[in-house]
Parts: sequence; C-alpha cells; structure tokens
Amino acid sequence: MAYQPAENRYDNMIYRRVGNSGLKLPAISLGLWHNFGDDKPLETQRAIIHRAFDRGVTHFDLANNYGPPAGSAETNFGRILREDLKSHRDELIISSKAGWDMWPGPYGFGGSRKYLVSSLDQSLKRLGVDYVDVFYHHRPDPETPLEETMYALRDIVASGKALYVGISSYGSELTAEAAEFMAEEGCPLLIHQPSYSIVNRWVEEPGDDGESLLQTAANNGLGVIAFSPLAQGLLTDKYLDGVPEGSRASQGKSLSEGMLSVENIDMVRKLNDIAQERGQSLAQMALAWVLREQGEYGVDTVTSALIGASSVAQLDNSLDALNNLEFTNAEIDAIDEISHDAGINLWAKATESKTREN
Repeated sequence: MAYQPAENRYDNMIYRRVGNSGLKLPAISLGLWHNFGDDKPLETQRAIIHRAFDRGVTHFDLANNYGPPAGSAETNFGRILREDLKSHRDELIISSKAGWDMWPGPYGFGGSRKYLVSSLDQSLKRLGVDYVDVFYHHRPDPETPLEETMYALRDIVASGKALYVGISSYGSELTAEAAEFMAEEGCPLLIHQPSYSIVNRWVEEPGDDGESLLQTAANNGLGVIAFSPLAQGLLTDKYLDGVPEGSRASQGKSLSEGMLSVENIDMVRKLNDIAQERGQSLAQMALAWVLREQGEYGVDTVTSALIGASSVAQLDNSLDALNNLEFTNAEIDAIDEISHDAGINLWAKATESKTREN
C-alpha cells in the first residue's frame, strides 16, 4: 500500500525559529550521515524516514559524501522521496553540504566556487529535486578566500538551487566574518551546524574575541543545529558493558574503541544515573541537555539537535526526549561536575585550519 503520513504528525513536535529568519525547524532533525548508504537495507531506511515524518520531523539532513559509498545517502533518500513523499515536498526541509573530500583531483574538496557549485548540481541530481532548502559549506577551507566561498553561497541562493545557506564547523571569529560579509551581500547566513554535546562543549568556550560560537551565532542572527549530540553514540547505554557487535564503535564508524576509555565509560555511567533519576534514557537526557534553554533570554539556545537512527525503535527513543526538556539547577550542576571533554571532536582540526580571514 502507498504510504500515507499520519494525520496528527504536527501535533506533538516542537518547532523553533532559526535565528533571525522566518524558517522553523523541528527541535529534533534526522541526519543521514550513517545508516542510509548502500550498506543498509532500503526498506529499513524507508521505515525510519516514514516514522520520522509521522512524528513531525520535517528536516532531513544530508551531505554530498554521506553513504557509504559517498553519494548513496542522497540517492537513497531521493528514491524514497520520489516514491513516497513527492506530494509532501513543500512540507520538508532537505539540506545538503559540500566541503570534505568527494571526488579525485583538486576540485573535489574545499570551498572554491568550482567545487561548491559542481557538488550541489550533483546532489540535486542524486536527490531528484530542483533545489535544496539549506546548503552548507561543510568545513572551513584554509586555501580558499572566504569571500570566494561566500560569493558562491550567495549566487547559489540567487540561482534558486538553495533557499538558504549555512556553514558548519567554523569557529567563532570566522563565523562572525562570514556573517558580516553575507549580510552586506543581502544574503544572510541562516544557520551554523557544529558538533556539540555534554562531552564536547567547544561551542561554549570563548574565542580570541571573547565570544563563544553560540554567542556569535546569536549576535549575527544565525540559528544553531547541533550534530553528534550523542557523541557518536558514547552518550547512550550501548557501551556501558563493552562494545556490542554491529555498533558504530565495532565498525570503526567515527567512534573508535579508543574513545571508550575507562574514564569516559565511568563518566557515562554516572551520567546515566542522573538520566535514570529523571526518568529518561541517557540518550534522551543528552538530547534534552543540548536543547535546554540557555543564555540571557535564551538567545544561545540551540534550534535543533541532529540525530541519527539505525532503527525505528532508536528513532522513537530519541524523539521521546522532547517529553522533558527542563532541568533543575541541581541537575545542571551535577552534569557539569561529572562531565569532561571526551576527546571525540573529530572536526577540531578542520575548525582550527582557518580561524579568521585576516
């Protein structure tokens, strides 16, 4: 039978406005970094996407190199979109990115106009759409002038191939420069996508100019969508008793066994105790923590948390985090006392590769 979305799909999702824009995103978005390549059954992918939409998840986050192999996540999502969700295209936010390695040679990496425009054209073909809603520069490029990258993003919007543009893994100072440049061009940056979790808090740390990335984004009208809020799976109950077969760590997918140190697992167990006292799974508490209201008047609050899912059950567990986003001061203090940097920021060198234009 043809897929029919749930009629009540918008009743229980929380939608938050993205920075200084008219766009709203679900508080939890679905990322297709893992589990949507050709190494996973298409019907499993289809079931997860159907369930996500049935529960009000309207934002599906991709990139040119998601798979494996690179590009296959866009191809697979494009097929499901075409077969099941085509008539609901205007209810969806589809995002893609370019910046990391994608194809051989000097034009398949970075932030040049050549790479960004070519990559987006390829993504549109794989997805089978005329435009994406959001297109990101996926990482800073130390070899390309910032203005070239920003001009390319501006012109992509002008061409109609993307409705909005954003950046990912930029530090505070470079974000401020990029935002100022784009504001002058009349094409404001919409959103920043950094890694952020209880055990990876670099976005809260003041940069050389005294502002954290969260503050810089808020001051320049950008929303923030946090990726890896579960620290690649560390902030779940999956690794409390070792490395299970088939897990991300066992497959070497972004969470290495070296990150599962005695100190990290001891921290995770203590955090899990707090989650249990809150009546949540550890994953649910970790998501709620990222989405908590913070900063004066909530200006530093994250717009959306980006999750992955390998099953419908895992997806449902994560989405149930929205049932309790409130924390007492005692809970926040306890989490701060227990947690420490877990060494899982795989993108730190990309951020550090270019901290400012001048």
